[in-house]
Amino acid sequence: MGEEKTGKLKDIRETVSGAVELMQHLRDPRMQESFGKITDAAMLAKEIIEDLKTPEMVRNIENFRLISENMNQASARMQDTLKQLEETGVINEAKGIIKSAKGAVDSFGENGKDLPQMATAIKEMINSVRGLVDELKLTVVDYKNSGAGHSIQDTIKDASEIYKTATSYKGESWK
Repeated sequence: MGEEKTGKLKDIRETVSGAVELMQHLRDPRMQESFGKITDAAMLAKEIIEDLKTPEMVRNIENFRLISENMNQASARMQDTLKQLEETGVINEAKGIIKSAKGAVDSFGENGKDLPQMATAIKEMINSVRGLVDELKLTVVDYKNSGAGHSIQDTIKDASEIYKTATSYKGESWK
């Protein structure tokens, strides 16, 4: 029984000694400064949380969510449109027209004697571009009806600009 009391007294003494050492560390100015920083950070976090609960911030957060959702939907529609354009062959046809136009321009620089054939080739290219524009217009009508038409309006404008640029070169020397 005496040994048990001695062991308990030793445990109490060590606990009190540890508590005193801990109290000394807590009084250290660096420790007080750290506690001050922790308190400041906690207060700032509390203010931010309270600000996030305001009706304006709730609306802003909801608007960000809606914007993100709309961007995802627009991206999906653009991917669908691109896939449909690839399936219809419009993209490959446009690539062919571009290659044809590049070939025509290259041959114009090399063979100035072949202007009549060049004019015929360019007229055929213009007709191809016109056909592409018509096909794109039909595709746009289909996409507008499906809700995806807005994503290719720029493509049609670009194709129309190509057509207008190509037809503006119907100068006197091409007739």
